Amino acid sequence: MAKLDEILKDITDTVDGSLACAVVDLNSGLLLGISSKVPYFSDEFYDVIAAAAVDMFRGKSIRGIESLMSQQSGREISKTVKEIQMSTDRTYHFMTTLPEKKDALLVLITDRSANLGMGWMKLRSTAPKVQPHCP
Repeated sequence: MAKLDEILKDITDTVDGSLACAVVDLNSGLLLGISSKVPYFSDEFYDVIAAAAVDMFRGKSIRGIESLMSQQSGREISKTVKEIQMSTDRTYHFMTTLPEKKDALLVLITDRSANLGMGWMKLRSTAPKVQPHCP
């Protein structure tokens, strides 16, 4: 079985425009693994990106919405956000929870030259290989 860093490196090596790929623990916000092509991205930068991703998937606002939905529907609703795509002036961020590990997040950051379909295809097809390496 390939190591997590090798799997993440394969993603960054095969998706044109890739800048970095990481796995984030959605409970703790810790980076479980990372592959980066950008030497000036610091550990602090990646920690901030991880924290922002956790907030988008499990933050106070999302938990509040899920709580209201639970109250109104009469059933517990939680961890509803599964995928997010975010664009900045220069980048795309693809984020998906792992199918069987709902508290782990696979993130791919690319420049804007990346093909959106290829980014999603690679992330989704690689997610099952990442799962065994996550708590």
